[in-house]
Amino acid sequence: MHPRRIIHIDMDAFYASVEQRDHPELRGLPVAVGGSRERGVVAAASYEARRFGVRSAMPSVTARRKCPELVFVPPRFEVYKAVSLQIRGIFAEFTPLIEPLSLDEAYLDVTENLQGAASATEIAQRIRARIKEETRLTASAGVSYNKFLAKLASDHRKPDGLFVITPRMGPAFVETLPVGRFHGVGPATSARMQQLGIHCGLELRAQTLGFLQQHFGKAGAYYYWIARGVDDRPVRPDRIRKSVGAENTFAADLSTLSAARAALQPVIDKVWHYCEGTGVRGRTVTLKVKYADFSQATRSRTTAVPVASRDDLERASILLLESLFPVPKGVRLLGVTVSTLTDERTATEAQLRLSI
Repeated sequence: MHPRRIIHIDMDAFYASVEQRDHPELRGLPVAVGGSRERGVVAAASYEARRFGVRSAMPSVTARRKCPELVFVPPRFEVYKAVSLQIRGIFAEFTPLIEPLSLDEAYLDVTENLQGAASATEIAQRIRARIKEETRLTASAGVSYNKFLAKLASDHRKPDGLFVITPRMGPAFVETLPVGRFHGVGPATSARMQQLGIHCGLELRAQTLGFLQQHFGKAGAYYYWIARGVDDRPVRPDRIRKSVGAENTFAADLSTLSAARAALQPVIDKVWHYCEGTGVRGRTVTLKVKYADFSQATRSRTTAVPVASRDDLERASILLLESLFPVPKGVRLLGVTVSTLTDERTATEAQLRLSI
């Protein structure tokens, strides 16, 4: 049986690149898409801004401190959605097996493809050329025999790059990679792995399945296999997202409500940016709190109609946060998740029915 041929396409600094395309005066400048207010957050940063250490999900005040010349641009999610659909139309000319991850990235299974092309690399080259021709934007592509490695490959030559990881290269490529670069290993998990003496793929591969499950629960099996370059997850064109969430682990534990409330703002912003960008809305808001001793608490609230604005999301999240204070010990992590999802149009219809 031949290995699958998977392409991961990732648009380069998508929101910021659209703004620089549409506003020539921004080209060459460090640009951040997002709110410049005190509690704002960066939704996307141009490559000029990234050179100063500005990153998406970073509080705007931190970004401004890193780059005083930073130009903030308010997001135009309707424009980004329209461009995303245009790009998805290009994908559909090559394969029906498209799994969008967000507005700016997707997996494509081109093992069998509509162009009859024998080479996934050739298809990736054609797709990148078409995107550039039709949108005047650049995309990076990763080609491999599974989703995990294709995503790693797309990140390897950014921006405007193409990289291929063959079955022969896969296990060796993973060996030298820092665990923090693995898709699915966030900052907190990476720190935990390093505490256990696991710094790279080779050291992760040296661990037994039982050891990884003991320390990382259900995710342990995933880490065990990706350390070997193995990922059997199919590209799922019918993938339905069940929830949208974000969380942040703090360098110092929080002990007061005011500090926790302020720290929650960038998390709320990140969740709401995703909701705005994709048009999804949800009726259930869940707050996650992890304490200094790694114990956890969650609180949820479900409303009759979907959360319709960032202010509504903030209000619900803060109410849940207040219900946990005073806290028995320091707070090391806060997370917000929106679930019971629907799309924006259905949410509007539900609100209209309720108001009538």
